[in-house]
Amino acid sequence: MLQRVTALQRTAKHRNTLQRTATHCNSRQHSAQHTVTHSYTLQYTATHGNTLQHTATRCNTLQYTATHCNTLQHTATHCNTLQHTATHFDTLQHTATLQHTATHCNTLQHIYVYKYAGTYVYRYTGIYIRLCFC
Repeated sequence: MLQRVTALQRTAKHRNTLQRTATHCNSRQHSAQHTVTHSYTLQYTATHGNTLQHTATRCNTLQYTATHCNTLQHTATHCNTLQHTATHFDTLQHTATLQHTATHCNTLQHIYVYKYAGTYVYRYTGIYIRLCFC
């Protein structure tokens, strides 16, 4: 009977050892599962971070494009202003030319030419100039 009690005690110790080993393995398995879950979370976070980085890069590109478009718009407006100024300048030049022409016409209106005794006489506002083509 003593042998049987000793065998039962050994069996009980062995079962306790097996139970501790199983608990330890379960604990390790749970820890490994937690690590895998954490790795998936980190992978998801990294993927999400890459997506956000890509989105930020795309936004920066769009911002740069918008700035470039605004610059082109400003340049086009500036060119239109210069074109308008050039047109205005051409108009002013044309006006100045017309003014000069009008002045010249007024001058011509004051000049009278007549022939007197074989001599051409130019009369300009009261001044007589005799030209003789003898």
